Amino acid sequence: MKLPVDTSAIAFLCAVEAEPVVDFETKRPRADENGEPLYMVQLIALTDGAAEILAVKVAGMPSGIRQGHPVKVTGLVAQPWTMNDRSGVAFRAARVEPVVAQAKAS
Repeated sequence: MKLPVDTSAIAFLCAVEAEPVVDFETKRPRADENGEPLYMVQLIALTDGAAEILAVKVAGMPSGIRQGHPVKVTGLVAQPWTMNDRSGVAFRAARVEPVVAQAKAS
């Protein structure tokens, strides 16, 4: 089950720039259901009094994001998983893009 995440009260910073997701066994790049290459971006999620690092998969190479810079995350979903005696939560986003500062009106 994929659970949508409300990101309206979360600020995101790029912790580690995007890297291709590779298959564990074949070591070949993985793609989504549309054949688009998958990338993993580590993000710092900041809320009131808390921070957490999230590994977020996104289809297509996110451009213009740099380590330490704020980013906008669109369409973030969390998907719980279990494998043998291990479990966790995988994150996937529709887009990860740089936050563009708005020009001040004069």
